[in-house]
Order: sequence, then C-alpha cells, then structure tokens
Amino acid sequence: MKLEQLEIKSRRREELIDVTGPVQKYIEKAGIRDGIVILYVPHTTAAVTINENADPDVTRDILYKLQKEIPQQDGYHHGEGNSDAHVKSSIIGASTQVIVADGRLLLGTWQGIYFCEFDGPRTRRLQIKAISD
Repeated sequence: MKLEQLEIKSRRREELIDVTGPVQKYIEKAGIRDGIVILYVPHTTAAVTINENADPDVTRDILYKLQKEIPQQDGYHHGEGNSDAHVKSSIIGASTQVIVADGRLLLGTWQGIYFCEFDGPRTRRLQIKAISD
C-alpha cells in the first residue's frame, strides 16, 4: 500500500490531536479489509499514541502530568529551549500500529489515535502505511 502523509497543524505548544478519523478514512480509501496500519511521526519533538477519546479530561490529564514531570525549563543544556519536548517525544514514542479488521481500525470502545505535539504550534506530518493480508 502507498505511503500517505497526513498534514497536522497544531495550535498550541502542547496538545493531543485526535487523528482517528483521518486514519480510518485512509484505510477506507485504500480499500484495506484486513492487515495493519503503521503510524510514524518524523519529528523529534512530537509523538503518536493510543488512548481514551471519550473524555477530554484524559488528554488534559496526560499533558498536565507530562508538564509536571518534564517541565519546559529545568536546567537543560540543549540550546533551542525545547529539550522537554524531545524527552516527551522519546517517552511517548514516534510510532504505533493498529490492526485493521473488516475495513475498520481495531480499537477498543474508548480508544482513539492521538498525534502528540510538544513544541508547537507547527505544521507537522504523520506518515501512514498499511500492510494488507
């Protein structure tokens, strides 16, 4: 399956952006019935994760805890002033994968896919690649 790039525009320095819908549309457009979709973030200050998408307090809590444990200013040596974003990206991770079954992302009832911005606002890319059975 062809590699697709989803353009994501963040509005804040840190935010979790629900990309479940666009990823599902990619699956439908590609005609994938069964397989795996791989999601990859080619940025060192952003990430991708799967978590609850029913209650917006969950994403707020995730950002709150990350900000508390990894503050923006903490005596870092990196000169750009975004070391916290690099650390958060490494902890969350630059990639994830989701099983596709019967043309649908096989996510749990409350799960969604989130692009994690830690050094915005910016225009970013999420690369999507499906492997079909």
